[in-house]
Formats: sequence, C-alpha cells, structure tokens
Amino acid sequence: MPQLILILFILGFMYTNGQSVSQDDKEAVTWFGKIAGQGEAFVQYTLGVMYYKGQFVAQDDREAVKWFRKAAEQGHAQAQTDLGWSYLDGQGVAQDDKEAVKWFRKAAEQGHAPAQSRLGWSYLDGQGVAQDDKEAVKWFRKAAEQEYAPAQFKLGLIYANGQGVAQDDREAVAWFRKAAEQKIVLAQFQLGLMYANGQGVAQDLIQAHKFSNIAGANGNNLGRINKDVLELKMTPDQIAEAKKLAREWMETHK
Repeated sequence: MPQLILILFILGFMYTNGQSVSQDDKEAVTWFGKIAGQGEAFVQYTLGVMYYKGQFVAQDDREAVKWFRKAAEQGHAQAQTDLGWSYLDGQGVAQDDKEAVKWFRKAAEQGHAPAQSRLGWSYLDGQGVAQDDKEAVKWFRKAAEQEYAPAQFKLGLIYANGQGVAQDDREAVAWFRKAAEQKIVLAQFQLGLMYANGQGVAQDLIQAHKFSNIAGANGNNLGRINKDVLELKMTPDQIAEAKKLAREWMETHK
C-alpha cells in the first residue's frame, strides 16, 4: 500500500475509533472513500463490508455490491466470494446462480477455501452449473485440505454416503474427526454414531459416549439422546471413563 494511501487509511480508522480525533463515522467513511477511489482493493472491500453491515453508514446492499465488485475485479478473493453470495442471495443485485458461480470460481481458483467449498455445493446441487458429484468432491477436498472445517464435515458425509466417491467409512471418520476437532458439532455427533455402530472404526461404546456427550454439551440434542441410550448398555466404570475422556477432549480442544 503506497505511503499516501496508508496515511489516508490510518486517518479513516482514527475517525472510526476516535483516536486522537473526535469519533466521526461520516468523516471516517469520507477518508475510506478517498482511498477506495484510488483503486486500493482492500479498502474497496472494507467499504463494501461497511455498507453490507451498516457499520458507520446506512446499510445499503447495492452500495455494498458496488464496492465488492470494484475489489473483485482487481482479484480480491474475499470480495469475489462476497460478490458471489450477493448474486446467490439476490442482495443488492438480481438473483443469478450462474453469475454467483462465476465469482465463486474466480476466488476458488485463487485458493480461497470458503469459495472452494461453496463451489462444491453449487456442483452438488446443480445450482448455476450442471450437477456433478465428482466436481463437487474435487472442490470440497481442496477446501478441506486447507483445514476449512465445514468442507471437512461435508467430505466426511460424502464418503459415508459414497456420493461421487467410493463409499469409505474409514475415510469418513478421518474427515469427521478433523471437523470435530474444529468444533463442528454435527461432526462430533457423527463420530459418536460411527463408534457406536463400528463404522470405519472398531465398535467402542466409551468413545461413542464420549463424542455423543461432547456433541450434547455443545447443544446437539441428538447427542444427548444418544449418550443416554448408550448408557443403558454400559457399566458404571465405562460411563465414568467416557465422561473423563470427554472432559479431557473438551479441555484440549477449547
């Protein structure tokens, strides 16, 4: 970022936060607008977010789209993704699945994991593109390999169901575990089921109780129910061990 633009950017944030100057939202937006007008993609995107959320300005979807587009056309991946969502949801623009896919793809090809995952959903549902399970898997995998937890969970479901890939419970468990460690509650619940049924892992009621308990503690009612059902098949010592393991796991994965 050139020095003059950096100075203007700092001034904008000073007015936003009231640092060394009186807090003044309109003045802040004025300075950000000056920078955005110079073609600085990050600031254009930031201004788009301000209009999208109604931060420091009146909420305005069309104005948000205007600034997202300016940044997106310069290759700003997050702006491309948000522009894709604008078209997908019809916010600030006419709803257009194909245009949404176009922008998701631009961001995905830059390695932007949320866009890769969303492109996977587009192929899975045939939304804006021809339905293609294998292409969906390709994009979910790219996002999952970047540790994007929602894609990891979806890839687990894909392997569990054999959709676009050979059905493989072990692979499903591996991806559920990765997502569970990133606090995807449904992945925690799925792990509990896999251990309870011996799918992809050796059947283990203690581990099944542990993950069901973890999911339940994180708000999943089915996890609580599964934990209670499992306890009918377990000894008091097994239940105590499972609860201990759940506490340790939750402490490790805060």
